[in-house]
Amino acid sequence: MPKPTKGPRLGGGPAHERLLLANLAAALFTHKSIKTTETKAKRLRPLAERLVTFAKRGDLHARRRVLSVIGDKEVVHVLFTEIAPLVADREGGYTRITKVGNRKGDNAPMAVIELVLEPVVKKPSAKKAAAKAAPVEAPVEEAAAAEAPAEETVDAGAESQEEGAAAEAAAEDAAIVEEAPADKA
Repeated sequence: MPKPTKGPRLGGGPAHERLLLANLAAALFTHKSIKTTETKAKRLRPLAERLVTFAKRGDLHARRRVLSVIGDKEVVHVLFTEIAPLVADREGGYTRITKVGNRKGDNAPMAVIELVLEPVVKKPSAKKAAAKAAPVEAPVEEAAAAEAPAEETVDAGAESQEEGAAAEAAAEDAAIVEEAPADKA
């Protein structure tokens, strides 16, 4: 749901603000980064994010909705063909605002708003890793408990053969581990 803004609008009336933001969005999609005042950048961000979301959908209706905001077909083509594939994996956060100081003439706070086009690197969180590790261990313990009664029915000779095979496998693993550091040295 759009957050209502309080106070005066950018540029005077609502129609002028819509045109101003549409032109800023067109410049952002054309140049990938623009320098403007902080207030305009903060007002542009939700509009630009919504237009990029439409571009990710990529259907005709989405293209027409973007064209209703930005009248330039070339900019809309760039948005749909170049920018949308670059942010296809990203789930929001398509823009970045960086404050760059004040303007020399009127001391207005300036900012750079740019498109975030880097690929997304998903980091596994500690909670998810712990949650995934816990369920994996539980079925292994249940499987071992289920196999235990079956081993009791096997005669003693078979048990000693299994223990001997397990001991040989452990000895082979130890030999491999000992050889590996020797090769590196």
